[in-house]
Amino acid sequence: MNDTLVLPEARSPDVYLTHPTSGEFEAIYSLNFLEWGDALSLPQYLEESAFMTNVPLAKEGGMTVWFLTDKTLAPDHRPMLCACETFRNHTFLSNRQGHLSEVITHSVASVFCNPPYRRRGYATRLLAKLATILPSWQSESGPCIGSVLFSDVGKTFYAKRGWHPFPLNNQIELDPMHVPNLSQAGIRFIVEKDLEQFCKDDEAMIREAMTSSSSSKTRIMIVPDLDHMLWHLRKEEFACKKIFGKQPQFKGAVTGKPNDRIWVIWTHRYYGHLHTDPLDNTLYILRVVIENRSADPEQREHQVEQMRKIL
Repeated sequence: MNDTLVLPEARSPDVYLTHPTSGEFEAIYSLNFLEWGDALSLPQYLEESAFMTNVPLAKEGGMTVWFLTDKTLAPDHRPMLCACETFRNHTFLSNRQGHLSEVITHSVASVFCNPPYRRRGYATRLLAKLATILPSWQSESGPCIGSVLFSDVGKTFYAKRGWHPFPLNNQIELDPMHVPNLSQAGIRFIVEKDLEQFCKDDEAMIREAMTSSSSSKTRIMIVPDLDHMLWHLRKEEFACKKIFGKQPQFKGAVTGKPNDRIWVIWTHRYYGHLHTDPLDNTLYILRVVIENRSADPEQREHQVEQMRKIL
């Protein structure tokens, strides 16, 4: 890409949203490396970025890369004004009577503006165009009922552009600790061959809950299916292979007997270099499932103790 060109105004009719060539794809991810490269080197990050387009959730059109550019210029000679990714999600929609529909939503991720081009309105233009495209994007997979966007720059910017903050969004951070004798505490590790069944059991419980009548408003849930879990786990495995020369075997943990289990699925992310800033490295809980939610005080206390053990 030629970044020495005179840049168009964000509102110019020559500014449009399109998809990158392979060369433009590499240029986009070379630019956002400083934001999301984590502990990888630039060549490793570029390899990971290409790899992640062909894993579950992303492959077969599940992931789309968009970028805002000047349509008067030829491919591979266009400036990257702003870019993002979207992911197509299998989603459940249920009304108050418990009628469940299977629809799609799109997740917007990795919104990035080339630093020298910031504060020119390009991100606003990208999001405005995206908001008009996504309602009918990939409609052959089902009706699209909306989109979600996960922000690491706060709520205000995206709220002004139509993505309203979810009011109950909370984050819990726990300090790591060593727990000996996990098996004696009734905790078993989850490995990859177990994941499909755990995800199926989870989905069955979600379907049951969402097909019951409710006095609340319409309910929507992005299905936490195997593809979602594997996207995160493939990213974890790629990074660990590059950093450690090996891959983690444990994908989560479970405790309790059938029909009374609690399980978590997790992934590791290595933000810092191991010998300089390892405290930046994080284990993220992707999903927590309580199999038998009960209003009985004794049962709830038992589940609290189970949760305490597993976390």
